[in-house]
Amino acid sequence: MAQQAEPQTKTLSCSICLHLLKEPVTVPCGHSYCRTCISSFWDGEKEKKNNYSCPHCGKTFTDRPDLVKSIMFAELVEEKKKNRCQDDPVDQRFAAAEDVACDVCIERKLKASKSCLNCVASYCEEHLQPHHEFAALKRHKLVDPSNKIQEKICSRHDEVMKMFCRTDQQFFCIFCSMEEHKDHNTVSAAAEKTEKQRELQESRADIHKNIQDREKDVELLKEQEKTINLSAHQTVEHSKQIFTELIRLLDRRSAKLEKEVRSKQQTEVSAVRALQENLEQEISELKKRDAELQQLSHTEDHIQFVLSYNSLSALSVSTHSSNIHRDPRSCFKEVTAAVSELREHLHKVLMEDWTKVCHTVERVDDLLLEPRTKAGLLKYSQEITLDPNTAHKHFRLSEGNRKVTAMDKDQSHPAHPDRFTNRTQVLSRESLTGRCYWEVELRGRGVEVSVAYKSISRAGSGNESRFGLNDKSWTLYCSPNCYTFSHNNIFTPFSGPQSSRIGVDVDHTAGVLSFYSVSDTMTLLHRANTTFTEPLLTGVYINDAGDSAEFCKLK
Repeated sequence: MAQQAEPQTKTLSCSICLHLLKEPVTVPCGHSYCRTCISSFWDGEKEKKNNYSCPHCGKTFTDRPDLVKSIMFAELVEEKKKNRCQDDPVDQRFAAAEDVACDVCIERKLKASKSCLNCVASYCEEHLQPHHEFAALKRHKLVDPSNKIQEKICSRHDEVMKMFCRTDQQFFCIFCSMEEHKDHNTVSAAAEKTEKQRELQESRADIHKNIQDREKDVELLKEQEKTINLSAHQTVEHSKQIFTELIRLLDRRSAKLEKEVRSKQQTEVSAVRALQENLEQEISELKKRDAELQQLSHTEDHIQFVLSYNSLSALSVSTHSSNIHRDPRSCFKEVTAAVSELREHLHKVLMEDWTKVCHTVERVDDLLLEPRTKAGLLKYSQEITLDPNTAHKHFRLSEGNRKVTAMDKDQSHPAHPDRFTNRTQVLSRESLTGRCYWEVELRGRGVEVSVAYKSISRAGSGNESRFGLNDKSWTLYCSPNCYTFSHNNIFTPFSGPQSSRIGVDVDHTAGVLSFYSVSDTMTLLHRANTTFTEPLLTGVYINDAGDSAEFCKLK
């Protein structure tokens, strides 16, 4: 609308005086001017050269043209003037239906700027001046404009109610206190406002805490949604991998399992999103109530403040913590376990013809162009030594820094910014780029073999410094009963042949990380597909004193 109004204003302006046309007239060439402006212009031309021209286009006339009133422009100008009056800021001074009007104004009433509790009246700025000038009126109590000022006056004694009875929960004047409120718990209106203000702040603090709790829960739900999606994806990939390793005829069953997992994933995600929407709605309602309380907190009128505060309904807040803090990975743990059990069963069947199994594995290796035999992997062997500057204070390095042992006591390592301060971990000196393979001999019940970016945090006991609990590290936990792979705080348990030696194969370019159980044969334990964005280091985590890990020399 503003873009349309501007050219209209320019069109209705006189090109001589540049103001809105006044008594618009049109000259023979079609241009319009104020009658007075064009007449004065032509009077000047007559004195100079006795001819007449249009100031806009310059067209000349031998005789002075007759001025003809422009009816259309006159109507447009009048309409424009009316619109200007409606938009005039002066009009905004007058009281509308929803405003508090001045009680003194006789004709069109102005908006009241203050209400006087003593006069029981409201005044605009002009009629309020006596309250600022005369000593007797200066003592009157002025408050923000209010249409409910009469409610602040005692109907029995015609006095301002400056007291509040906590026993009866009502306001009263000083004379009432001598009668029915004589032995009651009474305070001044200001004192009651102070108390309610304190309660208001406590309510706001509770609301803020609830908002923060809900916002944390929303973030947790978002993380759970990611976890569910990742866990579902890993379950699908894990099951597909197992079926492919055992026999290709099981592809159809794998697809069916994928469909069921995706269906469960959709159900779980839908439930999480529904709960998330409920929490976001609660947050919105809490913020709305907070805004109401904030606005109320700025009310100067004690009585109005207390009345408004008491009229607010209690805000109930539900709790969803029981649903939010459940482990989303539990949705798929049974699926993974069932598929792993199936693999073990098929593996026993295939053991009856080991030669055929090996031949099949070799054919698959040839087809994939990926060495799975130890001889094939040794082509990419990498000698690993540990960096003493990264070792935890309870770690002792030996065997040319290839072996690490967890000790009970501090080993008096010098301070270094690369050292893990809280996590019993150590990293290698060598960066891992391209294709690398190495083996680690483990001694103990809970040793982890890991790869991590050099940028992983070294300080603190949070997830950011622990192998497998952040997006900068990948780790294989080796226990006597099972294996668990973890990355970014997502855990994938699985079974496999137990061995004290673990082989690690990294293809940095392809983004493939593989762990093997190494004995007389090579058995793939787990493979992770990702995108490596930084050079990698290998490392180990050891929990118990006396346990150790040694990086093997490979021939």
